[in-house]
Amino acid sequence: MKTQPDIIISEVDYTRIDNLLQSSSGVPANIKAALQTELERADLVSPQEIPADVVTMNSRVKFSVISTGATFTLKLVYPKDMDDSGDNISILAPVGSAMLGLKEGDEIEWPDGKGGMLQVRIESIEYQPERAGEYHR
Repeated sequence: MKTQPDIIISEVDYTRIDNLLQSSSGVPANIKAALQTELERADLVSPQEIPADVVTMNSRVKFSVISTGATFTLKLVYPKDMDDSGDNISILAPVGSAMLGLKEGDEIEWPDGKGGMLQVRIESIEYQPERAGEYHR
C-alpha cells in the first residue's frame, strides 16, 4: 500500500473548510469523510508559516500526468467560487480535497474518469495567497 504524502494546512483554511463541512448538508457523505480525514492528518500552521511550495486554498497549481507528460493548471477554490471556466476545482471534489496541503513534487493518484487512476505530479504552485502576503483572503 502506498503511503500518502504529508500535508500542511493553514489554520485559516482548516477552520473555513471545517465550517463548510459542518454547514453543508448537501455534501455527499464519502466526500465529507475523505475531506475530514485529510483535515485530521494535516499539520496545522499559521498562514504566515505556510511554506511557499504547499497547495493552499485559492492556489493555482500546475500538474503533469506522469504517463503522458500532459500538463494542466487548476485553482483550488471553495464551492461558492466555482464557475464554468474549467480553470477551477472545488475543495469538495475528490481531486480537490486530495490536492490540499501537498507540496511541489508530490505525486497523487487521480481518477481518470474511466474507472482507472492516473499518477499525477504537482509540478509548481504558480500562485499561492500566503506567498503573496494574503493571509486572510
